[in-house]
Amino acid sequence: MVSIVPLKEKKLIEVKLGELPSWILMWNFTPSGIVGVFQRGYDRYYNKYINVRKGSISGINMVLAAYVVFSYCISYKELKHEQRRKYH
Repeated sequence: MVSIVPLKEKKLIEVKLGELPSWILMWNFTPSGIVGVFQRGYDRYYNKYINVRKGSISGINMVLAAYVVFSYCISYKELKHEQRRKYH
């Protein structure tokens, strides 16, 4: 016998394509809901990469890499303008 899971409790990988719009609309888009999403994401990241017994530098390296990519994306327009060009 298969147990039926409510749509709100399904993970993204379990949601069918036809159910996706209604699944997204069930999210909490209030400011407290958005803050809660970031808080849960930070807690999951912290517990998985930072708060471990045999920790390494990999968790901090991911944050630094994300910062570098984000900074590059922000300043791409200025960097593209200053690239070397052939003058002929």
